Amino acid sequence: MEAVTFGVLGPVTAGRGGDPVDLRGPRHRALLARLVLARRRVVPVARLVEDLWDVPPARAVGTVRTFVADLRRALEPERPRRAPARLLVTEGPGYALRAAPDAVDAWRFETAAAEAGRLPADRAPARLEAALEEWRGPAYADFGGEKWARGERSRLTELRLRVVERRAELLVDLGRAADAVPDLDAHLADHPWREEAWRLLALALYRTGRQADALAVLRRARALLAGELGVDPGPRLRRLEADVLAQDPSLDPTAEPADAAARLWTRATEAYDRTVAAGSRARLESTVGLLRNLAVTGGGGLEAAREHRTAAVAAAEETGDAELTARVIGAYDVPAVWTRSDDPEAARRIVAAAERTLAALPDDAAGAPARCRLLATIAVESRGLRSPRGPEAAAGAERIARRLDDPALLAFALNGTFMQSCTTAGLAPRRDAIGAELVALARRHGLATHEVLGHLIRVQACAARGDFATADEHAAAVDRLAERHERPLVAVFTTWYRALRGAATDFSYDRAEAAYRSAAATLDGAGMPGLARGLLPLALLGLRLAHERPPEVDPRDDWGPYRPWAELFVLPAEGRAAEAGPALRSLPEPPPDLLYEALCCAEAAFALAVGDRAAMRRTYERLLPASGEIAGAGSGLVTFGPVDGWLAALDGAR
Repeated sequence: MEAVTFGVLGPVTAGRGGDPVDLRGPRHRALLARLVLARRRVVPVARLVEDLWDVPPARAVGTVRTFVADLRRALEPERPRRAPARLLVTEGPGYALRAAPDAVDAWRFETAAAEAGRLPADRAPARLEAALEEWRGPAYADFGGEKWARGERSRLTELRLRVVERRAELLVDLGRAADAVPDLDAHLADHPWREEAWRLLALALYRTGRQADALAVLRRARALLAGELGVDPGPRLRRLEADVLAQDPSLDPTAEPADAAARLWTRATEAYDRTVAAGSRARLESTVGLLRNLAVTGGGGLEAAREHRTAAVAAAEETGDAELTARVIGAYDVPAVWTRSDDPEAARRIVAAAERTLAALPDDAAGAPARCRLLATIAVESRGLRSPRGPEAAAGAERIARRLDDPALLAFALNGTFMQSCTTAGLAPRRDAIGAELVALARRHGLATHEVLGHLIRVQACAARGDFATADEHAAAVDRLAERHERPLVAVFTTWYRALRGAATDFSYDRAEAAYRSAAATLDGAGMPGLARGLLPLALLGLRLAHERPPEVDPRDDWGPYRPWAELFVLPAEGRAAEAGPALRSLPEPPPDLLYEALCCAEAAFALAVGDRAAMRRTYERLLPASGEIAGAGSGLVTFGPVDGWLAALDGAR
């Protein structure tokens, strides 16, 4: 069954596999919202009737049952007739919605807020920002006047306000006070009675060298509280005002930023605050240049760049200047080697902004470089998505770059072409050609970061074809470049490659497992969640299957995006045959990324174990173009063994 998700942080919604579910009328949505609010607990029918109508109709109970039946059909359209519902279930005197723990945006928000409290201070702001991005509007927006929603709306709203303020407090404490100012300004525009927010804004301004602005904020807070509420500021606000006037040393930052990248960002943004007007065009363009350099410095820098990039693009769009926006979007030509996004929501926003800007640009020769960069951005940020737009954009960017004969544009465009070169199995030769062109182009024109990218692409492609001697040469070359140009993240990929190489050649099972676990340690703090999530469990699953061992999948592991394939192997032995067919039919085609063949093999292993001939035929056809390759090795990270072995097993069994 496709994953069903629910949204209540804004208008009430439901979705299946990324597509919206038609929830029919307002009372259908109200019923669903009431069940979400119950948090998987049973809500008696009598209570539902009471909550849905001020004056219930004569056949209210029957109407509720009709609403439930309609919702079940919408949420589980593939459920056979008479089969029991698995999501919206009948239990005792009423109904319960058995949504997964991560299926409701409000639950994800609360989980993220709690997790941030357990993270190191330098990692917590990003987690809190991700939590805040779950919000699309007021909680349970459709039902603001309903008594049953009132308490939950108030609770969630208060938690959101505290999260905004906690994130700002962390940024100020980390020496990133300039980053906290815009969000606090916006926060106070909507919630001017929040004394803690006034205090944090004044402190943030003071720490960025804006003492006069800090005092103005404190006096504005005093006037508002006295004039509108008839109360004096609380003791913390009063004490801060006195300390600012006295320039008390206790107001100076007490904590150093977490790493060199954070210190670089802090110094640069504070200098910008002093010398360049906020929101100016010069500041926007210069900021993106800083972010581009920051992204290749290491985990902290990459996270900081990702965090601030969308804000810079949004600010550029607000100017209404399409050419400026195109420059801001296109300037971030940081090479990308992994075909799954680290932040899918941010990537979606970047793509949407690039598409809007592309439509607004004049279609003339002068705008061709900007169009090329926008198309390349769309191709890179659409990675891992099965849509024709990504390949179209990549092809368009490459055509323009070749026509203009601009090496930097062509390198960026080829990065987009690489990102869109995983649509089917067996495309390692195509990627190898892209890598070879990038290496040659980058050497001729001194494009060091794209030379690194080209070598890494060739490591992956040569590993896929079992040409480890050539892959070793490229891995050694990329390590030398990384040392010379200070590119610490490169070691993540070369360390994983060497674990893969050993696993695919001469390592024993135990030694290969140890190598993978050691490689996984390089992901800590690397700032690449799109790479890290689920990678180690998947690598160990491939290792077990390649060594013809039982899969032994632990559902408690963080499988990340690979969970649908892992869950096949945790179906209970009793009744597995009955559940195998529906489970395999509901399994999506693997996304178009570097692990396409690996996930095909995971599905093939389960299909072979349960004897599902339809799934065997499907995986055989998907894997056939990769005959002669090593499954999964095109990632440069994992191996599921020779593709030909899987093809022979599937052909013999089907």
